[in-house]
Amino acid sequence: MLEGTRRWEGESPWKRVVLKLSGEALADSSGDNISGEILRGLALEISAVRDHHDVDIAIVVGGGNIWRGMSGSDGGMDRAQSDHMGMLATVINALALQDALERAEVPTRVMTAIGMAQIAEPYIRRRAVRHLEKGRVVIFAAGTGNPYFTTDTAAALRAAEIDADVVLKGTHSGIDGVYTADPKIDAEATLLEEVSFLDVLSQELAVMDSAAIAVCKDNKMPIVVFDLMARGNFESILGGAAIGTLVR
Repeated sequence: MLEGTRRWEGESPWKRVVLKLSGEALADSSGDNISGEILRGLALEISAVRDHHDVDIAIVVGGGNIWRGMSGSDGGMDRAQSDHMGMLATVINALALQDALERAEVPTRVMTAIGMAQIAEPYIRRRAVRHLEKGRVVIFAAGTGNPYFTTDTAAALRAAEIDADVVLKGTHSGIDGVYTADPKIDAEATLLEEVSFLDVLSQELAVMDSAAIAVCKDNKMPIVVFDLMARGNFESILGGAAIGTLVR
């Protein structure tokens, strides 16, 4: 069934979350690759969540505001080379987000799947879990470290590795969940409160790529798709509000 009922009331049971945000979410309408204002807003939102909820927060950020691997490949570039450029773009975004978070007095660590010891820690699962246990926000950068995989897949993989309770897929551009069709094109498109992994895959609903969905399905990892840019949504979800679409 595509449609479901509301899922929870009161305090969320999630104690460790992975927030997935796209690189495009960091860019402003003027076309700047990284908006300081958006970064500050995200940092304040995350800081508020930490102040009001006992939750471990890990973040996976994309790099599409700077470079998309598929774009380079479509232009004739070697796909693996282009994807590695995209991984480096995610590191730039991760460092910018780390700076914004630490300005908001949120202790943060960036961990990369590609070694670059001068600016970030290498991704080591046990070390990442330890950082979370100490109350630090951990930003996972450089995707999975392998070409042909998206940062959506990296988010699902890291969530499974660190025993997260949920993947929170933050959207932008006014999209507030999963619809039956593209709401920007089809006026009849309706927002789905809940949808199954099988329906996402069989009906090719716009949630995350199929590899990410498969990882979450195999590990019984729910996904919440919501509008990250609407101030307060992130904290409201962790406070038990039924916002966006639940995929499970």
